[in-house]
Amino acid sequence: MGIKIGVLALQGDVSEHILAFERALLSAGLKTADSSVFELRNSDEIPVCDAIAIPGGESTTISRLIDKNGMRDALVNFKGGFFATCAGMVILSSEADDKRVKPLGIIDISVDRNAFGRQRDSFQMPLEIRGLSAPYDAVFIRAPVAVSAGKDVFVLCKLDSGIVALTQGKHMVLSFHPELTGDTRLHELFLKNLVE
Repeated sequence: MGIKIGVLALQGDVSEHILAFERALLSAGLKTADSSVFELRNSDEIPVCDAIAIPGGESTTISRLIDKNGMRDALVNFKGGFFATCAGMVILSSEADDKRVKPLGIIDISVDRNAFGRQRDSFQMPLEIRGLSAPYDAVFIRAPVAVSAGKDVFVLCKLDSGIVALTQGKHMVLSFHPELTGDTRLHELFLKNLVE
């Protein structure tokens, strides 16, 4: 049976995640005839997913659109794995430092929403990430960090400013944008954890 991945298509870099997951399924040897990666736009599509990606974008906008589209309950009750990047980290958190964002409370972390400053302060740097044999060249764009994490959170990478990569159960949360690099190792790591 193939893996079905919905990329939350309310706002943000949706097509980049679709392409990255299609490449990752192939590279990880998990691509089958009935695998699919698709734009997830309404709550009726959530039950068919094995995984949901929440892309980067504007966390206040994504939070508002989740409620506007009646997706909150279905996302909170989803039993598969979440793969979240940048704004997705804020959306999945249990607490965000911006009261305009209403997080889903799925990952036991508190988040500083704009830990690295404005858009013009964006940067790229190599990271040592647990589970990867070589550094990962990470792209940070107005990125958040987790400033605290519960006991069930496994930290994959931490910088002086906070946690930038973590897992909790089937979920993987990154403050940077792996979908912009062409390097699918983190998508693959997530998929392997999902199927084990």
